[in-house]
Amino acid sequence: MNIVEKIEHEALKTDIPEFKAGDTLRIHQKIKEGDKQRIQIFEGVVIAKRGAGIRFSFTVRKNSYGVGVEKTFLAHSPLIEKIEFVYSGKVRRAKLYYLRDKTGKDAKIERRDLFNTKNKAANTSNATINATTKNNE
Repeated sequence: MNIVEKIEHEALKTDIPEFKAGDTLRIHQKIKEGDKQRIQIFEGVVIAKRGAGIRFSFTVRKNSYGVGVEKTFLAHSPLIEKIEFVYSGKVRRAKLYYLRDKTGKDAKIERRDLFNTKNKAANTSNATINATTKNNE
C-alpha cells in the first residue's frame, strides 16, 4: 500500500448505509454561512451512483415547490454529517435520469416495503380462500 492509498483509506467513512438507485435518503450536510455553521437536510431519491472508494459519489433528486432539484454528494466528504436511509424504491434501472422529464405523480417511485406487504397480504388472503374451499369440499 503506497502513501496515497493509506491517506485515502484513513479518510473513508464507515457509517455510510448500503443503498441503490431508487432509494430515498436523508443527507445531513454542513452549510457555512459567514462565521456560522449549521446542518441542512436534503431528502430525495437516489438517481445515480458512481465511483468507488474515496471517489464514490451519488446524485439525489427531490421536488421543491414544484421545481426539481438535484444535488451530487461526495459520500466521504467531511461536509456530509450523516446519511440516513429512509426507504427503498422499486426500480429496474441503475440510472434514473428519466425522472427529470416526469412531473407530479409520474415522478413518484413505488416503495419496495409497501410493495412487499401488498404481495404478502394478497398471498395470505389467497391461502385463506384456498383453505376454506378445500374444507367445504
